[in-house]
Amino acid sequence: MTTASSPEKAGRREWIGLAVLALPCMLLSMDLTVLHLAVPALTADLEPTSAQLLWIVDIYGFLIAGSLITMGTLGDRIGRRRLLVFGAAAFGVASALAAFSTTAEMLIATRALLGVAGATLMPSTLALIRNMFHDPHQRTVAIAVWMNAFMVGGAVGPLLGGLMLEHFWWGSVFLLNVPVMVLLLALGPVLLPEFRDPAAGRLDLISAALSLVGLLSIIYGIKQVAQDGFGTVPALTIVAGLSLASVFVVRQRKLTDPLIDLRLFEVPAFSTSVCTQLVALLAMGGIYLFVAQYLQLVLGLSPLRAGLWMLPWTGAGMLASFLTPALARRIRPAYVMGAALVLSAVGMAVLSRVGHGGGLAVIVAAFILMSAGLNPALTLTTDMIMGVAPPERAGAASAISETSCELGVALGMAILGSVGTAAYRRIMTDDVLIGLGSESAESARATLGGAVEVGERLGGQTGAALAGAARDAFAQSLELVAIISAVVVMAMAVAAMILLRRVGPRAELEGEQEVPAAA
Repeated sequence: MTTASSPEKAGRREWIGLAVLALPCMLLSMDLTVLHLAVPALTADLEPTSAQLLWIVDIYGFLIAGSLITMGTLGDRIGRRRLLVFGAAAFGVASALAAFSTTAEMLIATRALLGVAGATLMPSTLALIRNMFHDPHQRTVAIAVWMNAFMVGGAVGPLLGGLMLEHFWWGSVFLLNVPVMVLLLALGPVLLPEFRDPAAGRLDLISAALSLVGLLSIIYGIKQVAQDGFGTVPALTIVAGLSLASVFVVRQRKLTDPLIDLRLFEVPAFSTSVCTQLVALLAMGGIYLFVAQYLQLVLGLSPLRAGLWMLPWTGAGMLASFLTPALARRIRPAYVMGAALVLSAVGMAVLSRVGHGGGLAVIVAAFILMSAGLNPALTLTTDMIMGVAPPERAGAASAISETSCELGVALGMAILGSVGTAAYRRIMTDDVLIGLGSESAESARATLGGAVEVGERLGGQTGAALAGAARDAFAQSLELVAIISAVVVMAMAVAAMILLRRVGPRAELEGEQEVPAAA
């Protein structure tokens, strides 16, 4: 029953505005994946060095992750809609420049600009949802829509990008962004409300620099570990990043107007949700790294066919996330989140049987279970993070949520990627590589792609035997990663159920302020 203290319900304008906010989210997710398909064509055209190609691929994600906290807090201060509109304009211009880049250096610079612009869009969209949907149940539904926009972008990106590359030049994949950004610029000021913290202080530029350089250093070091293994340079980079992050935290505690309010982490619902996001995406980051290679190098699927086989589990994840609001309305978050994480862990356990004759069927079944569990968990954690944060801190809270997701994926690729790679190298013993030259043996032992290439070069029974042994070794390493991920996610499920046991269902919270603004 509606009472005087019940929060105002969102109307048609807010739901149409949500559809507008979903568009840039879908494109941001597409841009993280679509470039990989264009790499062969742009390499032939621009002739980048190996280092330049690495920066072309990675700098977009680096600058998104490093700039999120600064941009989220900036939106709280200058206005979320204003920052969103500015970011959309910058994203559209950068996309056009990237499409017509004539040198590798120009493409790196435009991808960097795309990353910074993307960092303005992500927290702005989520913070505006917090301001547009005051009713807890409606807000959970809106966040489910917002999250599924990223899923749709990730699933459609390879398909749409492959279609564009079949008919146009490599730069056409960037032009997909331009009409959507023009639409956002036209409709955003009409449909989206403006909101800013009326009592916000000045943006602390030292804190902004510390968060940017610290996060970039940590994520860069982690990705270098995932790519090349542990070494002096990535270790020093990570240590430097952690040191800067420590200085950042100390500074936030002393400032009157901090970049992020660390007292939010004292609220169990907030800190547990952030930790759950990081751990869940750590597990999935490692699994995705291996499954993407397994589909193409073991099962022999093309990138387009691999993308098509992603659609069943994308659909399962979307359906599950849309069921979350109804569950969260009546059931305590501890039980919903715990059950969702357990379901994800079961899917990971199923994936650990991939090398026992199941192949593609096991992967599809496992990912349906993982998506059906992970998506409700992420929807609920995001909703709790935004519900706990006061409206004037929504931008900073959304940036913390998204940064934990970025860090989780990077850590998963580095930690679980290193574990899986070590397992693969251990299985590829000298007995398997007997008769190969030292250079070919090292290439086959380093990666599955290297082993397949050496096998094709050798030909005959020797080459087929080497490729078969490498595929078996890779399947075993994927199984190990899946088992570790299942254990980690199961442990997080238990922790979430314990830490959130006192948080009530949404039906008990509607019309009330979950956490005082002083938090």
